[in-house]
Amino acid sequence: MPTSSTSTVHDLVAAAGQPQLLAFWEQLDAAGRDRLETQLRGLDWKQIADCQRLAASRRSAAAVAPPLDLRAAETPPCHPLDSGERAVIEAGREALAAGSVGVILMAGGQGTRLGFDGPKGTFPVGPVSGATLFELLLGPLKAVERRYGRRVPLAILTSAATDAATREFLNQHEFCGLDPEQVLLFQQGTLPAVDAPTGRLLLDAPDHVAVAPDGHGGMLAALAGSGGLSWFARQGVETIVSFQVDNPLARPLDPEFIGRHRLTDASFSTQVILKTDPAERVGVVVEQEGVTRVVEYSDLPDELAAERLADGRLRFHAGSIAIHAFHRAFLERAAADADSLPLHLAHKKVPFLDAEGRLIEPASPNAFKFERFIFDLMPLAERVTVAEVAVAEGFAPLKNPSGAASDSPETVHQAMVAYARRHLTAAGITVADRIDVELDAASILDDDDLRQLATSGSLPGNRIDHPQVVRAGEYRSL
Repeated sequence: MPTSSTSTVHDLVAAAGQPQLLAFWEQLDAAGRDRLETQLRGLDWKQIADCQRLAASRRSAAAVAPPLDLRAAETPPCHPLDSGERAVIEAGREALAAGSVGVILMAGGQGTRLGFDGPKGTFPVGPVSGATLFELLLGPLKAVERRYGRRVPLAILTSAATDAATREFLNQHEFCGLDPEQVLLFQQGTLPAVDAPTGRLLLDAPDHVAVAPDGHGGMLAALAGSGGLSWFARQGVETIVSFQVDNPLARPLDPEFIGRHRLTDASFSTQVILKTDPAERVGVVVEQEGVTRVVEYSDLPDELAAERLADGRLRFHAGSIAIHAFHRAFLERAAADADSLPLHLAHKKVPFLDAEGRLIEPASPNAFKFERFIFDLMPLAERVTVAEVAVAEGFAPLKNPSGAASDSPETVHQAMVAYARRHLTAAGITVADRIDVELDAASILDDDDLRQLATSGSLPGNRIDHPQVVRAGEYRSL
């Protein structure tokens, strides 16, 4: 297929068998033609052919691969994250002190579902401070630097929809206290939508092909393509932890999680919660014939989802919360193989231009969107380690608008306040009834800081009687 600068855009779409993409070419001005040609030349046509083949298989029932047989699968062993095992915790602390841990924050999503105009990371959700998700999630990197004297390299995955606004936010907020040199922003890729009946690409404007983000698995290709893996390597990072922007209780830098990952020599480690409701919409980690993988909740048959063990737990109870640790070399090997992450498709409603150039908003699914999932790397790992965190200690997702029954700003506030009250009480600090408190993410790393606060005399009577953000003083080794 001709893609060089000497071939015309007409040659390009003709070779791809997609002449409809130039249906409005003659009506476009010079700027519009430039935009469309630039987009067309930037598309990965080999990958698009893979998408079309997958779409064709979906249209042919005989060609659809049979679903995974989970009858012989089980939940793998799960290590409790707050076990208190000193050797494991010390291994994690040593890694943080050595500066060999980096993180990736997945921040490509918009706040549309929350009724918020902007990147989800800029949504204010601190129960007392009103701090944004970015401030709450980047704060612990500053706390690690304060504790161990080493910066944590941070890569932030954005999308076409959030990149500019995220950069503006970070500049306006002085990178939430971090050194800009320790932060790398890289952008998630996109894949065109494919018309379900015909397999053809769609236009959503006369000068634009309809595309959608390529899923959280697109992080790997985007990171490698941006030079991010080499960037981590130059800073001595051996362990890379990825986490999502919508969970302010996330613990990507938990020393026990990192230590367990290191001591088990895992290529891929993941955090899970105890799933208690069969209908809960979270994927589950399963193990079958020595292979560990995540099964989406929609792929788990109802009868298996509801099956319970003798102790009352669900048979498949390891709910995935999208916090993963990787050995950097494992990611490098996976990035070198274009087929390491398979494509998945979903039947969705995709606005498109009809033959007359009218924008059609379909009432029912009309096209396939394609994405990759980062957890599909699990079966490629030589060893996978699973760590279980209590919901109250590490999972308060923000997904739904205010007033929703779950995963809303109100439920996140409740979870954050309960977390703060619980840990303050354990450190010997009394919080008056019905008082909202919040732990400062940038200065309080763990209970050691709270115990120091309790012995410092800075809180009169070690009692809190009014809403406040609790901040720690200068760290001293215990």
